[in-house]
Amino acid sequence: MNLRKRGLSVANKKTYENPDANECTRAEEMVDGKTGISENKKLENPKDEEKNSAHNVVESEEIEEQDFNSGKIIGDIANEIKGRFGVFRIKSPDIFEKCRRFRVVEKAKELRLYPYFIEFERNEGPVAYINGQKKIMLGSNNYLGLTHHPKVKEEVMKTVREYGTSATGSRFLNGTLKMHIELEEELAEFVGKEKALVFSTGYQTNLGILSALSGPNDYIICDSKCHASIIDGLELGAGKKINFRHNDIKSLYDVLSSLPSDRGKLIVVDGVYSMDGDIAPLPEIVEVARKFSARVFVDDAHGLGVLGYGGRGTANHFSIEGEVDLIMGTFSKSFASIGGFVAGEKYVIDFIQHFGRSMIFSAALPPHCVAAVRASLKIMKDNPNMAEELRKKGEAYRNELKRMGLNTGKSQTPIVPIIVGDDLPTIILWKRLFDEGIYTNCVIPPAVPQGESMLRTSIMLTHEDDHIEFALEKIYKVAKEIGLT
Repeated sequence: MNLRKRGLSVANKKTYENPDANECTRAEEMVDGKTGISENKKLENPKDEEKNSAHNVVESEEIEEQDFNSGKIIGDIANEIKGRFGVFRIKSPDIFEKCRRFRVVEKAKELRLYPYFIEFERNEGPVAYINGQKKIMLGSNNYLGLTHHPKVKEEVMKTVREYGTSATGSRFLNGTLKMHIELEEELAEFVGKEKALVFSTGYQTNLGILSALSGPNDYIICDSKCHASIIDGLELGAGKKINFRHNDIKSLYDVLSSLPSDRGKLIVVDGVYSMDGDIAPLPEIVEVARKFSARVFVDDAHGLGVLGYGGRGTANHFSIEGEVDLIMGTFSKSFASIGGFVAGEKYVIDFIQHFGRSMIFSAALPPHCVAAVRASLKIMKDNPNMAEELRKKGEAYRNELKRMGLNTGKSQTPIVPIIVGDDLPTIILWKRLFDEGIYTNCVIPPAVPQGESMLRTSIMLTHEDDHIEFALEKIYKVAKEIGLT
């Protein structure tokens, strides 16, 4: 994909500034130019401007009133966003009082600035449909685009006809099917480990692993940007959790050197960080871990399918599979399904299998979900160049954003943030792009630290050049209008 050849580099800004000379639009500003929120109305015919001119005076009066009210609401929303967790400090005899006072969502919805729980009519991978409108999907974890692969769908339908829709029981009692065991064997081989164990969701996987392994005499040392499921898993365990600064080897060394040498220690990191798109420095982490007899656990939810030979993940990417003790993965990203797994030495996996409550007390992964994972895994093995092709697409897209002058942080993968900083401008950028036909993920604290609010964007293997080019045009247009470039 040569985006520069198509005139999409910042060196040729005319293409960005005039993405479609034939489209006739009229932007009616709902608030002042500083916020830049607009509602674009497509006109079937330029002559409609003349037809509508009689209403200009009335419309301008309505817009002025709307400007004032919208500006006030935006101010209120900004204040509530900053203080929204204060509801948990409310003292009341009614436990629901905090719920009654939580009003920021209603206010955001009134102004159509609510970026969450959006209803999709269809999601076809690189393109999605919302309220009958086509959106280029830059907010998906479907990195290899396998959710609509014909072989995956065929295996799922065949499995439903043969096995029905559910395993109807816990793996511990009556829910383990032969296909669960076969999948675990295939996954263990794929990531280079002795044994694997499948869970019903990725979230439950981390809960089960960490609650099982974390005893009262243990220390769990986590990267400060580890996923929420890791944090929640540690809350269920009895060990002591200590953070080290994100991807900071000296900080990790300092933490480990302060701990008793006769206590168990587990270092927990993401292989690829889901918001920033950067990669954990695993070789250095492993080196430090060995000096202090610590074990290493990698949550590779966003690394599998993306890094390593044939998508085998972050440890494979660095050729240190044997030096990482536990590898965790999810099926809701590159594997076109739902669920998760952990892989490691047999005796460790056996322990987690008998002490991981989130697996023992949950129904087993349904057969058709297992079928989707196995079909996806086979496609990845048969097409080992997929991860490299995805990397190239992500790199080209990221480089274009950088040429625009946008802050993409330290992204090294097809996950590419557009870092804005403050919460409200981030939400406004999301809304403007949404109206332009681009779907992104609006990420504000606590999902990211204060001052690092961003739009999380990601490239999929099934994105065509035209999809990415259209998205880049709109990103440049909107970012320029609201002063980000």
